[in-house]
Amino acid sequence: MPSTVQADAALVALGAIPGAWLRFRVVEHLSPMLPRRHWATLGVNVAASFSLGLLVALIRPGADRHDQALLMLLATGFCGSLSTFSTWIVELLQELRSGFWPGALRLALASLGLGLGALLIGLQIGRMVVAAAR
Repeated sequence: MPSTVQADAALVALGAIPGAWLRFRVVEHLSPMLPRRHWATLGVNVAASFSLGLLVALIRPGADRHDQALLMLLATGFCGSLSTFSTWIVELLQELRSGFWPGALRLALASLGLGLGALLIGLQIGRMVVAAAR
């Protein structure tokens, strides 16, 4: 029987594959429709933040091993690879290197503000679902 660490790593990997695939497909689909590619990345990151908030509210961390496994698969694996901090930083750096400081500032503020807002909305909706189910 695999150790808990090995099992968790496998769950994260299984969740990461569809998350990364979906991110790639959505960004590739949206990029031609937007003035800058980084706005597609922003959209995916905001969706991942919302999903993460919803999952954390619906799946109680530490409740039992089954819930922990779901968090590893969906929150850490899927949402973690759906969002992409490294791509966001590279795109922010590209804006800075091109000398487009206002665009870089907008991207940074929009990413942080919308990401946090989406997370909080997801948490609130998840909490309302849990409360209604009781």
